[in-house]
Amino acid sequence: MNAFFTELIYFVSVSWIGFFVLKSLKPRSNGTSKFDIFFTSVSATTVSSMSVVEMEVFSDAQLIVMTILMFIGSEVFTSMIGLHLRWILKLEQDLSNLSTYTLKNIVAAAFDTTSSISDSSVNIHPLADIDLGVIVPAEAAAHDDEDQFYPSNESASNQRNGDNNFLTDFITSNSVLPLQSSSSSSRYLKYKSIKFLGFVVLGYLLVLHVLGVTFVTIYFSIYSSAKKVLERKNLKESTFAIFTTVSTFASCGFVPTNENMIVFAKNSGLLWILIPQALLGNTLFPSLLRFTIWFLGKYIKKDEAKYLLDKNEGLGYLHLLPGLHSWLLVFTVLGFVVIQWILLGVMEWHNDGVTGLTIYQKIVGFLFQAVNARHTGETVLDIATIAPAILVLFVVMMYLPPYTSFLPRKEGDEELKKKRRKSIKDNIIFSQLTYLVIFIILICICERKNMKEDPVNFSLLNIVTEVISGYGNVGFTTGYSCERRLKTEDFCENKWYGFSGRWSNQGKLLLIFVMIFGRLKKFNMNGGRAWKLL
Repeated sequence: MNAFFTELIYFVSVSWIGFFVLKSLKPRSNGTSKFDIFFTSVSATTVSSMSVVEMEVFSDAQLIVMTILMFIGSEVFTSMIGLHLRWILKLEQDLSNLSTYTLKNIVAAAFDTTSSISDSSVNIHPLADIDLGVIVPAEAAAHDDEDQFYPSNESASNQRNGDNNFLTDFITSNSVLPLQSSSSSSRYLKYKSIKFLGFVVLGYLLVLHVLGVTFVTIYFSIYSSAKKVLERKNLKESTFAIFTTVSTFASCGFVPTNENMIVFAKNSGLLWILIPQALLGNTLFPSLLRFTIWFLGKYIKKDEAKYLLDKNEGLGYLHLLPGLHSWLLVFTVLGFVVIQWILLGVMEWHNDGVTGLTIYQKIVGFLFQAVNARHTGETVLDIATIAPAILVLFVVMMYLPPYTSFLPRKEGDEELKKKRRKSIKDNIIFSQLTYLVIFIILICICERKNMKEDPVNFSLLNIVTEVISGYGNVGFTTGYSCERRLKTEDFCENKWYGFSGRWSNQGKLLLIFVMIFGRLKKFNMNGGRAWKLL
């Protein structure tokens, strides 16, 4: 099945399962509609953290379910599952089939001395022609040598005698298949390298989660000010530590508190713990993954590590980048963070949200905000109160894919692109920006009444921010404020949830499509190439 449809079915299925489980569990307070619960399930599964209900409405059991949804919806986890499914299982099946499919035909042909052996008399496996170029008896498949999977022609003859010698000599002399040990060894090394990569990603996932939960738990045990916040909100330390660590690493941005991380703006130590989780679970994942493989290759699995580092482009694993690209990614990510950090410090130093904070707390808070603007979405500031210039910058940062980096063009790239033939599908697919414009137009149509009656809250910039945030799976939102209404009404009540929580169900449904589209945007990076602007 096509990888795009596989992941689409996966996210839709997990979202529905999460919805039914969340609906079956009792919340802390009633009043949440089924549609809003489904919206929340999709938001957690796609790690978007777009909220239409207050987080403190959910019970401890529901928070655990959301934690699971965020974990299995994270890019690192889904990439690891995809790696195993697409490569390891396929290669294991191919190598297993290769060891048994020709033995019967070879034995029959060996004792039929009246006829010559042609290519059509042996059932040759497709892999033999393409990569391996070797057919061996079943017992050879059990040979698990580190350097050579299949024995060479000479070593195979030395290991057999009697009829086995006759069979081997017969096969070789009649050139049933050339025994190419170097090719078979390379094929097996590729299999082992990909398997090794799968376990490296699994270890990466588990180690960082364990460290994150441990450090957050230790922090709350030491600093009573942070612990009192949880006690006041009736949240368990263990639930908060696990939920927030998983959410931050998955670049989701959900936090069990209504105010997100605003209530912890003075707890700079907690922010320092979460900053590496936000970077290493998303934008810097390829760079640290490559470093991890290089480090492990110095002590264990040297051949596999060398193969992964040298042949990364042919593995089909998006997150293992070439060495130069990995370094450039680090500089690009840090450059974006520094630019946002400086602008936040210059333009938001006197923001009402940081009033009462020390200089150190402001510096750390702005750094935390800058790191989260790319994809994580946790915030220590009310996004609605920041300067429009900063908001536009955030929109640009949220739109950029996670592995955006400055990469010098290689000579000859243009020629290769010109020679590449485009299929009909490539010609009709729009760019991601085009789809986003379509979604924004449709949402403006659905919310046209609110835009007319409440133009400040339902401004075009706020709608664009919400849509791009959903597309980037970030979760930043300007929220909704009754004080910004032109017509004051007694029934209006401020809530700690996202701006989309005030949208109509039609607008929310469109935003669900945006979140799923954004989670699968890696499949449409080259869309719109058929359109030329002259």
